[in-house]
Amino acid sequence: MHIVSIISTKGGVGKTTIAANLGGLLADAGLSVLLLDLDSQPTLSSYYELAWKAPCGACELIAANLDDRMQVVSRTGISGLDLIYSNDPAGQLATLLLHAPDGRVRLRNLLPRFAPHYDLILIDTQGARSVLLEMAILASDLLLSPVIPEMLAARELHRGTLRLLDELQPFRHLGIVTPPLWLLLNRTDAISNDAHLIIQGLQQAFSNLPTVRILDTRIPGLVAYRQAATQGLPVHRLEPHQPTGRKAPSALSSMQALAVELFPHWQAQLHALAKTNGGGR
Repeated sequence: MHIVSIISTKGGVGKTTIAANLGGLLADAGLSVLLLDLDSQPTLSSYYELAWKAPCGACELIAANLDDRMQVVSRTGISGLDLIYSNDPAGQLATLLLHAPDGRVRLRNLLPRFAPHYDLILIDTQGARSVLLEMAILASDLLLSPVIPEMLAARELHRGTLRLLDELQPFRHLGIVTPPLWLLLNRTDAISNDAHLIIQGLQQAFSNLPTVRILDTRIPGLVAYRQAATQGLPVHRLEPHQPTGRKAPSALSSMQALAVELFPHWQAQLHALAKTNGGGR
């Protein structure tokens, strides 16, 4: 089982959109995926219609160490895609974890109990620094951070996300190694000259850092992502083909490229899905 947290200390960079569509794509490819919504603004929890809603959610999972799947895991309308929904609008979990001796490692101890049931757990996090974000990071095998090619987003990456990861390094004394950070350039359909310079600056800054990588895949800011969210669908179902006359690839092609780059060991399933959907270009 793989555990991937989608993180950024800056809001509005597309974390929930990436989590929902990546999870939907992998589920359609035949994998078993669990979405965990740790954002107090539960956008991911309402993205897909639920076929069955569990009586409990992330609050009970973390506060009460409740790992009974029948109690905390809801089923979406997409086969193979489950959800632990966010139900902590007042932010009480953060207070609890700050005062708990195992606060920042609690999720790390809980999630392996779901390993027999899932190939992948995708964690959507809040767009601000918090103990919940730190807990998600320490529970993960990999961190995925969407980055918009804008100056403010680039500055926040350095000032917020990277500084946070550096401050979590002392956990290595407990045998907990901070996972690698992979950066995903998001909404890159209309890149200005300034954006090109920002991308070049990021590539130069991280070229010699083994724990930070800029993915080759780039996600264009297509209207299809907003339309898919409105309809509660994975975007690859809505746009499996590249529209005539458009330079940007289809949503299926972009999401497939991202999934293959993240999980090359599942590329056979992902390529089979693309063929089923007509190629995606």
